[in-house]
Amino acid sequence: MKKLLGYVGNTGVVTEEDAKRLTHINVAFGHLYTDGSIHVDHLNIHERMDQIRAWNPDIKILVSLVPLMPEHADAFTACAASPDLRKKAAQSCVEMVEKYHFDGVDFDWEYPCVPSNGMSSSPADKENFTLFCQEVRDALDALGKHYLVTIAAGADLYYVESVELPKLAKILDHICLMTYDLKCGFHALAGHHTALYSSTGDVFRNSCDQALRLFHEAGVPKEKLLMGAGFYSRKWEGIADRNHGLLQICKTGGGYGPDYGDLERDYINKNGFVRYWDDEAKAPWLFDGSTFLSYDDEESLREKCEYVKREDYGGIFYWEHKCDPSGKLLKTMAETLKA
Repeated sequence: MKKLLGYVGNTGVVTEEDAKRLTHINVAFGHLYTDGSIHVDHLNIHERMDQIRAWNPDIKILVSLVPLMPEHADAFTACAASPDLRKKAAQSCVEMVEKYHFDGVDFDWEYPCVPSNGMSSSPADKENFTLFCQEVRDALDALGKHYLVTIAAGADLYYVESVELPKLAKILDHICLMTYDLKCGFHALAGHHTALYSSTGDVFRNSCDQALRLFHEAGVPKEKLLMGAGFYSRKWEGIADRNHGLLQICKTGGGYGPDYGDLERDYINKNGFVRYWDDEAKAPWLFDGSTFLSYDDEESLREKCEYVKREDYGGIFYWEHKCDPSGKLLKTMAETLKA
């Protein structure tokens, strides 16, 4: 059975239909502090977990951890580097799953060895992250029940070279490969931010297919790799009206655009925006003559789910649940995976 995982934030509402379609929920986000403690009291999911499990007794609910910003921005680097803090963080994970009845923990470190997002980093992050995950794995295993330990990973070569994937693959239950934001604020080129394949003429050759193959070739079994889908758009503005905006150079990178629910209501073939389809990339886009929007829709998600089945990867996940209030995208994914 293929995994279908949704990242659910504090404002996300999981309906009975959603719960029955999902195999996993990653609750976004719990917070890791620089002293190795973990804080999840602020999460609304605590009040709904019993109901969600009543709807779907097989569902797995994990908490996804990020540093509390900005006070604890260096939490991952600091905790991973210290044997004492690794042990403290692992014990915090134990206490969390026992107290709140989570099925495991997901680490969203963006990114080891990379000095981005206001975080410090060190070349030693590469080895230390393995030690950190192993410490957590051992502590949870000692409880006598299999709790899940997973990570979210950057979907490109920089991440593969910043961690020890063959070692991590033996520790982790699966990896959520963030195959979205493949075109983002780093790219002054209007293109698909979560395309299944690269388009001819794209100088940034990144795609879901390329990332999955890269991680598999680096030592991760296919069954432990989950493809990422985006329930939101990326936006480039002030683009020349050539090629309907696709692969046109811009003055700025691609910022966040509307969520899918907003796209459906106000943008898709509305208010001057026209939907186009790239059959090479298996991805849609919108263009109104100067603004370019890249996103996933039902057609692109069917292509992704068919790919996951055909190539026998572990499954698919999405960011983020609240972005599709109608549930249409999740329904499409669930039906395609089961077909």
